[in-house]
Amino acid sequence: MLYMLHQLLGIHLFYYISVRAGLAFFISFCLTLFLLPRFIAWARSRKANQPINKYVPAHGEKQHTPTMGGAVFILSTVIATLLTANLGNWYVLGGLLTLLGFAAVGLTDDLGKVLSGDNLQGLSARGKMGLLILVAALVSLMLISIAHFPTTFYVPFVKKALFDLGYWAIPFWILVMIATSNAVNLTDGLDGLATVPSVIALGTLGIIVYLTGHAVFSSYLLLPNIPGVGEVTIVAAALVGGLLGFLWYNCYPAEVFMGDTGSLSVGAFLAYMAILGKSEVLLILIGIVFVIETVSVILQVGSWRIRQKRVFLMAPIHHHFEMKNWAENKIIVRFWMIAFLANLLALITLKIR
Repeated sequence: MLYMLHQLLGIHLFYYISVRAGLAFFISFCLTLFLLPRFIAWARSRKANQPINKYVPAHGEKQHTPTMGGAVFILSTVIATLLTANLGNWYVLGGLLTLLGFAAVGLTDDLGKVLSGDNLQGLSARGKMGLLILVAALVSLMLISIAHFPTTFYVPFVKKALFDLGYWAIPFWILVMIATSNAVNLTDGLDGLATVPSVIALGTLGIIVYLTGHAVFSSYLLLPNIPGVGEVTIVAAALVGGLLGFLWYNCYPAEVFMGDTGSLSVGAFLAYMAILGKSEVLLILIGIVFVIETVSVILQVGSWRIRQKRVFLMAPIHHHFEMKNWAENKIIVRFWMIAFLANLLALITLKIR
């Protein structure tokens, strides 16, 4: 709407991405703060609580906490985007498709768990993965066939693309989106543990995508220039606002969890931003907390299957530290610090080419 005001009435202020991104942030933040208490009250009345695995250390404390809070900040993000972004931009539409598609799969899974009262119920692993792949494939096909997004592959510290993936970009992008969405989902086990690293990563990727879409800045920093992608910074800013509004109620002790509805959609959108910014490899550093959590699960499962021995007391690794009697706040804040430092390093790499 604001972009249309610029076009129809000549209000030049609304032409700038930075202005509309700031407005999107505050709209989403305020909307989430307004809607979430009402959602929490409704969820408690319906007993829409997060089923907690009985082996998790804090099982008793968290088993009555409402879930599916991700639906609220995703809704706020979408509304803020519709009000501020250029909806004629295919990259913006791709971002909305990513958020809503992955959120829909997560919501279906969450509802199954809530209705059954069992954290292991919901969508089957095969059915869930199939739906996630379908959404990721639709987004990838849209990027190539409609947005004509370049399929070149870049790595940090190198000025030029290493090679062109061509149509092999589709399975690669699907892999990046599926891996990242599930990594964020694994991390969402302590109050605020996934939220703040996601906010930090979105900030870093928002900067990268904005620079990639800006002809002058991308030329100065020797980054690939892809016209139009900078508009997605507005969606990222709206999601950051929604996540911070959610954090108001999700910080320890949490009054609500984001559930798969939130974690899958946030992770997929992080991957989408990395794809637009040609930073798929750099995403490993940007999302280092999510990588650590995922690797801990892979090591634990692999070690048990091969040696019948555990590497950690419990996986993902945040539960390992819980089993070692670390205070929950200590685990959370230290992971936040790791995420912040890793993202600073990621931003420094932009200048080293």
